[in-house]
Amino acid sequence: MSRSERAGLEVEDVLVRFVEEEALAGLDLDADAFWQGFAAILRDLEPRNAELLGVRHTMQLRIDAWHGERAGRPHDPSEYKDFLTELGYLVPEPSAFTVGTANVDPEIAAIPGPQLVVPITNARYALNAANARWGNLFDALYGTDAMGDMPEGGGYDVERGKRVIGWSKDFLDRAVPLTAGSWHDVTGVECGDTLAFSSLDAELADGEAYQGWVEEEGTTRVLLRNNGLGIVLVLTPRGAIGKDDPMGLDAVYLESAVSAIMDCEDSVACVDGEDKVAAYRNWLGLMRGDLTEEVTKGGETFTRRLNPDMEFNAPSGGILRVKGRALMLVRNVGHLMRTPAVTADGQEAFEGLMDGVMTVLCAMHDLRKDGPPRNSETGSVYVVKPKMHGPDEVAFAVEIFDRVEDLLGLPRNTVKIGIMDEERRTSVNLAACIHAAKDRVAFINTGFLDRTGDEIHSSMEAGAMLPKGEMKSTPWIKAYEDRNVDIGLACGLKGRAQIGKGMWAMPARMQAMLDEKIGHPQAGATCAWVPSPTAATLHATHYHAVDVLARQDALADGGARGTLDDLLTIPVLQGRNLSDDEVAREVENNAQGILGYVVRWVNAGVGCSTVPDINDVGLMEDRATCRISSQALANWLHHGVIERDATMAAMRRMAEKVDGQNAGDPTYIPMAPGYDGPAFQAACDLVFHGREQPSGYTEPVLHRRRQEAKALRCPT
Repeated sequence: MSRSERAGLEVEDVLVRFVEEEALAGLDLDADAFWQGFAAILRDLEPRNAELLGVRHTMQLRIDAWHGERAGRPHDPSEYKDFLTELGYLVPEPSAFTVGTANVDPEIAAIPGPQLVVPITNARYALNAANARWGNLFDALYGTDAMGDMPEGGGYDVERGKRVIGWSKDFLDRAVPLTAGSWHDVTGVECGDTLAFSSLDAELADGEAYQGWVEEEGTTRVLLRNNGLGIVLVLTPRGAIGKDDPMGLDAVYLESAVSAIMDCEDSVACVDGEDKVAAYRNWLGLMRGDLTEEVTKGGETFTRRLNPDMEFNAPSGGILRVKGRALMLVRNVGHLMRTPAVTADGQEAFEGLMDGVMTVLCAMHDLRKDGPPRNSETGSVYVVKPKMHGPDEVAFAVEIFDRVEDLLGLPRNTVKIGIMDEERRTSVNLAACIHAAKDRVAFINTGFLDRTGDEIHSSMEAGAMLPKGEMKSTPWIKAYEDRNVDIGLACGLKGRAQIGKGMWAMPARMQAMLDEKIGHPQAGATCAWVPSPTAATLHATHYHAVDVLARQDALADGGARGTLDDLLTIPVLQGRNLSDDEVAREVENNAQGILGYVVRWVNAGVGCSTVPDINDVGLMEDRATCRISSQALANWLHHGVIERDATMAAMRRMAEKVDGQNAGDPTYIPMAPGYDGPAFQAACDLVFHGREQPSGYTEPVLHRRRQEAKALRCPT
């Protein structure tokens, strides 16, 4: 990559052009001053970044040694906790406090609902996520297995359509019930100061649920609200669906993805300046509001762009404006990786420092808008910061954004931080981590897969771990999920920040999601991750069923649930002998998952996608899923549960299976029979050298092998 000098930095030209010709355009910022300030941030903060990584490494070495010295002896939880305290791994709990985060948008502070996470490098996905604020319940039901079966091909199925409408009216009866009768009985509505039903002597049970209406071209749209979430009834008596319905119900739109995380981290494959600019450019387009993408569907090509806000006539008079887009957060990378996009004296810059500067710079275009539609109506920028280990690293993130705000001339605490509770040293010190960012924190979220990967790596020397599928029934994971909510509430996050839960990883299994994912709002989580706009619409029904804010009050009154002792329970086999079949299934399942994900990451630069598992069931895969699978195999290799040769044979068999699963892709590069390409080598590195990877992360291996693959295609 060609480079130019800026303020003593060597910067890839693609990044220079992006900053100077696009990101700075229209802002009252001088390019030279920007580069000088950026260089100063790198110069001043990189030593502390490196020091914190050194602390991680030293602590892990001492934990490994502690377990190694006690090999063969019963584990003593009390002695273990004392050791972690002496090590500084466990820090004292802060005195009771309440976070002081101010200027938080209602989507973060007051409206529980689904949250989408999408790779920012894919403009189509990013636009779909931003526009997923509203989704058609009819479409979500008709096109998935949410009602128990999938639609058959061959055009519109009238009977299935009737089932969809029936399901939707049952939902309305629960979410916005009438004082008498049912939505099934309604044959017409009259809008005005109140909502009247022309064929039914009834009113809305909650009069405040009626928010407004608008009439246009033979269609009436009625805005209702329950538990803070909007419902729009589309009444079109002559519509394709409405013509066959007594009340002319042509669609039901649910407020779905209230917020969306535009991801620069686990779901992308960004290994150089070219990749990073692709991410930043899409984020800039979202913040300016002018991102577009040409989309071809059903043989037709059209331009996808951001939805506008909506307007309704308010019952009390005047116009009510309703946001048409999800509130967008951006996830930066963590503190670990460096990037070749910027170097100084031959040393690559820390990628997290660059992300902090560049993503907030892009977000300034939203802050500078003088009217709607705006992403943040309160003048805030929401940055999710992942993979931080303990309160010192959270405090360092706060320092980063202090410096970014100073560079860009923004008021202090403009940038709000989302803390991913996905590393062991963060979850055991969660209150202290929140305290370290108490005036910036706007989000905490559990991440089961990364947290499990770190659990395995942190306790690598303690013994052979349970199979991956059994982790969810262990004491530590229940304590982890419960404590995340309890500690968040105790620190005053209610009304100021989101408390979130993790991803539903099976995008094709919506009936199962409807059955299971209601557990997240019931747990007191104000948001939970979903893999698609359709899933967001279906998951939104859970937030109509559960008043999360009331649930949080009940949980706060009930006292703490999970204990630190439970959280520190190490999920080892404890002498249990697995059968040969159990071991073989576990190895092949993990190997296939790693290979299926890594081959797309390394060869195609796809950081997140639906990957068929060993049973050909599509699962959402990103680096977190790869981390747990690779650490699980590395642990079993280390403790002799499996042998290297047999594991390599399994890797080769699964490479052939993955090749077969991708046989229909003309761009796919097979791994077999050579087993010598960068993708297969990357998968093997993650397994056979998994113990040496920092915190068990996959990024160092994946970045190196992706750069190798890119070089093979574009030799200098």
